[in-house]
Amino acid sequence: MSVALLWVVSPCDVSNGTSFMESVREGNRFFDSSRHRNLVSNERINRGGGKQTNNGRKFSVRSAILATPSGERTMTSEQMVYDVVLRQAALVKRQLRSTNELEVKPDIPIPGNLGLLSEAYDRCGEVCAEYAKTFNLGTMLMTPERRRAIWAIYVWCRRTDELVDGPNASYITPAALDRWENRLEDVFNGRPFDMLDGALSDTVSNFPVDIQPFRDMIEGMRMDLRKSRYKNFDELYLYCYYVAGTVGLMSVPIMGIAPESKATTESVYNAALALGIANQLTNILRDVGEDARRGRVYLPQDELAQAGLSDEDIFAGRVTDKWRIFMKKQIHRARKFFDEAEKGVTELSSASRFPVWASLVLYRKILDEIEANDYNNFTKRAYVSKSKQVDCITYCICKISCASYKTASLQR
Repeated sequence: MSVALLWVVSPCDVSNGTSFMESVREGNRFFDSSRHRNLVSNERINRGGGKQTNNGRKFSVRSAILATPSGERTMTSEQMVYDVVLRQAALVKRQLRSTNELEVKPDIPIPGNLGLLSEAYDRCGEVCAEYAKTFNLGTMLMTPERRRAIWAIYVWCRRTDELVDGPNASYITPAALDRWENRLEDVFNGRPFDMLDGALSDTVSNFPVDIQPFRDMIEGMRMDLRKSRYKNFDELYLYCYYVAGTVGLMSVPIMGIAPESKATTESVYNAALALGIANQLTNILRDVGEDARRGRVYLPQDELAQAGLSDEDIFAGRVTDKWRIFMKKQIHRARKFFDEAEKGVTELSSASRFPVWASLVLYRKILDEIEANDYNNFTKRAYVSKSKQVDCITYCICKISCASYKTASLQR
C-alpha cells in the first residue's frame, strides 16, 4: 500500500519508470558526517534562538495506551494520535513565543560546507519535480526556506515508502527498518549519512519539527510487513495515521500558520491529520483490487461482515449490491475526513495553501470516479483525467483568491 504523501503529491504524479531509490542513488554524493555535523552545530549557535529543541524527545503513540488486566486496549487510536498532535502543536507554540514568528533566519555562510548543503537541497528539488509535478509547482509560491524544507521532507517520506513498496521490498526485514529508524535519529542529531539526509538534518534544525511523526511513519512500514488485515476501523485509522497522517504533522511547521489566523494551533494540526487520513482512505478504496492481488485487504473486517461480505468476495472481484452499499458507506466516511481537513487549509500561510488545496481537491475527486465506475475498484482504477485536473486546479486558485480577498477586506 503506497503512502499518501499528504500535501505533497497529486494522485496522478506517480511515475511508473525507474524506481525512486534507483534515481536518487545516481549522483548521490555521501556526506562527510563530521563536516556536516560541524555545519549544523555552528548554524545552531550562530542563529541565536534557532537551535533545535526537539532532539531526544521520545513521544510515543504507544505510551498513551491504557490496558486492562487482560491486556486489552482501553484508548482508541484517535485518542492516541491526538496526544502526538498536542505535542507537535506545543512545540510550535514554544517556537512562536521565542521568535514571534515562524520564519527561518538567513543562512550563515560557512566556507566549505554551504555549497554541499545547497547541492543537497537542489537534489531534493529535482526529485520532487520528477515525482510530484503538481505539488512541486505549488512550492514555487513558498519562500525559498520553506520550499527547500518541504522538498527535504518529501524525499525522506518517499524513501521510507520505497522500503516496503519499491522494487526491493521483498528483501526488507524488520531489522532493516530498525536501521532506518536509527539513521533517522542520527539525522535529527546532526549526523546525516548522505546528502539527502543532510538536507533533512538542516531542515529539522531550523523548524520546530518533532521526530515522533517520522518514527511513526516507520512504524507504519513495520505494520505493512506483519499485517494484511484490519479487524475494525480503529485499527485501520491508526495505520492511516502512521503512513499518511504523519506527513501533515511534519509539514505544518514548515508551511506555517497565517499570522491573521484565529484558529488554535491544535485545530490546524487536526485538519492536517484529517487530510492525511482522508487521502489514505481514498488510496485504499481506489486500490482494493490491486491490494487483493497481493493478498492484502485494507478494509475493516467487522464492517465487511456486517455487510454480508468476506475476503473471498474481494478476491473474486464481485461487484454486487452488497458491495455497492458497503462502498457508499466507506466513501461517505472518507468525505467526512476531507470536510474536516478543508477547515484548516485557509488557516495556513497564504503562500503554502495551493499545494494543500490541490491535494485535497484532486484526491477527493477520486471518490467521485469510484462512484462513476459503479464501485468497481477491482478491475477499474479510478483516476482524475487531465481535463478534470485543470478544473480542480482552477477551483483551488479561486478558493485561495477568495480567501485572500476576504482577509484583505477584514484588515482594512
